Parts: sequence; structure tokens; C-alpha cells
Amino acid sequence: MEAKMLRWTAGVTRMDRIRNEAIRQKFGVAPIADKMCEARLRWYGHVLRGNEDSVRKIGLEVEVSGKRPRGRPKQRWSITLHTDLKVTGVHPDQAQDRGKWRRDTRRADPATKRDKR
Repeated sequence: MEAKMLRWTAGVTRMDRIRNEAIRQKFGVAPIADKMCEARLRWYGHVLRGNEDSVRKIGLEVEVSGKRPRGRPKQRWSITLHTDLKVTGVHPDQAQDRGKWRRDTRRADPATKRDKR
């Protein structure tokens, strides 16, 4: 959906055979996947800096009992988060220093005014 809107704004169709990366670069927009990774890591740092008895930290550590249905395992937030941590090369212990965590977890180019903090 993101690429479709950027193409529409640029006046480019799929028939023009221009890659999405070129259009994103033209507008200075970061890929949505990178922005989502950044947001997950920002939230994870927020949770790690919180109190031990906070609901958000307890919810992160909770284990649900019971069996999962047959088939492919569902994508878990914790697995995605650990993949993001590996890709960015940060360790959860670094989250206590908010400024450093923010600098280290920023992968995408800022696309909005809010991200420039």
C-alpha cells in the first residue's frame, strides 16, 4: 500500500518499471519495515526502563499454559524482537541509557517531524 501511494504521488505506474527503492529515495521516505522495527525497539526500551512490577513488564514475561494448534507456529512478538535486536546489534542491557538506546536503535531515515527528536 505504501509503494502504491508513493507511485501515485510521483505519477509513476508499474508499467514504467521504476523500482520502489528509487521512488522512496526520491521522496526521502524510509521503508515501513524499518520504521516498524524502530518502533518495536523503542517500545521495548520503554518497557525495560520501567519498574519491575509494572503491567507492561509483567506482560512481557508472562508464559501462557496450554497447547498450540497444529501447523506452523504463529509469529511471536518476542521472536521478532530478538531478531530486531540482532540486526541492530544492541543488547537489552543498554536500554537504561535512553539517549544511547535511541541512537543505536534508529535504523530508518526520519520520515516525519516526530522522528527527528
